[in-house]
Amino acid sequence: MADVPALPPGGRRRPAFGLRPSSGRPQVRPAPRPAAGRQEDLRCPPVVPPPELQKDETEDAQSGQEKTFMSPPFEDTELNINHPYYDVARHGIIQLAGDDNFGRKVITFSCCRMPPSHQLNHTRLLEYLKYTLDHYVENDYMVVYFHYGLKSLNKPSLKWLQTAYKEFDRKYKKNLKALYVVHPTNFIKILWNIFKPLTSHKFGKKIIYLKYLSDLREHLKYDQLNIPQEVIQHDENLWRKQKGKLPPVVKIPPPRPPLPTQQFGVSLQYIKDKNKGELIPPVMKETVSYLKRKGVESSLRVTRCKQIIHGLPEHNYVVLKYLICFLHMCRWPLVRDLQAPLDSQRTEVSRESIYNRMTASSLACVFGLNLIWPSKGTVSLSALVPLNLFTELLIDFYMNIFNSRTVPGEILP
Repeated sequence: MADVPALPPGGRRRPAFGLRPSSGRPQVRPAPRPAAGRQEDLRCPPVVPPPELQKDETEDAQSGQEKTFMSPPFEDTELNINHPYYDVARHGIIQLAGDDNFGRKVITFSCCRMPPSHQLNHTRLLEYLKYTLDHYVENDYMVVYFHYGLKSLNKPSLKWLQTAYKEFDRKYKKNLKALYVVHPTNFIKILWNIFKPLTSHKFGKKIIYLKYLSDLREHLKYDQLNIPQEVIQHDENLWRKQKGKLPPVVKIPPPRPPLPTQQFGVSLQYIKDKNKGELIPPVMKETVSYLKRKGVESSLRVTRCKQIIHGLPEHNYVVLKYLICFLHMCRWPLVRDLQAPLDSQRTEVSRESIYNRMTASSLACVFGLNLIWPSKGTVSLSALVPLNLFTELLIDFYMNIFNSRTVPGEILP
């Protein structure tokens, strides 16, 4: 009598991808019908035929690779046990792998580090993937997917893949510049053909299949990727099988000596030696000089604002001074200037502004349109920018503009 393979906890063997064994032929589990009144934005893809799903594993078994690459489960010993997703993160399935050649963050997903399905909560895996990406999706980023190691024992269900596709909306797709699929197999290509009609053409162009690890060198900083050893061994096996030899060693050219006038990517000592002992780099001196010149074009603006304000009638001037003084107090901690220190009451108000984020610019957008009105008609859209800029100068340079004119009976907040 043949040995019966052990069952996973719970006593029932979970079918892979919605398939369940029968007496003679595989059966397709019907997709659940959506609840009444609920519209589904993504139809459940059809189930892949079993021969195609198992073809990759059959090839591995025939070549003996599955036994060769079995290794102890990966465990991240440096991970803090208080990590919110410690149960998933400790496997090292998802990792930040530095930057690409253009300074964009790279996140890797290694299937070979996924434990058997009964030992990994795939819902938590999806949440952890989103948790990781949320730190980087506001800027351009890349994802490298190492497909080798995905087996029937650790393969998630099609329902999980459908949920994952729904969860990754435009927020995650917008700044994803490339999804590199390393060592694609029959399964991954068939799966992509299933989901391809449901994805945009633009997103489809971001998916790049790479047959060998060496292809990554053209796009990423290969040495930063921290590729699992199982994936490296599998890559070497593919080279032997396809080309009869190991992949060629890529020779990194020696670093080029810096140019005499170079100021970035070199040490301060190098810049000093090349500029007759000057301590301040020329590019910094030139930048400061430019800003100082432009900052004097600001002085003229403040002087002109002062002339306009001092031409106001006394009552208008007192009311405007009262309001601008208060707005200046609100923004003081965020834009410090070289004015006299404020009294204790203003300091107390300024502490609150640390939390209310009221910068002079944002305050000007709110109050500018209500402070200044044309003599006839209404304010045009073209006048909004100069109005806001004028009000922002009043708030930022309150002391310079209002300190030389005092009206009898005026009060300040």
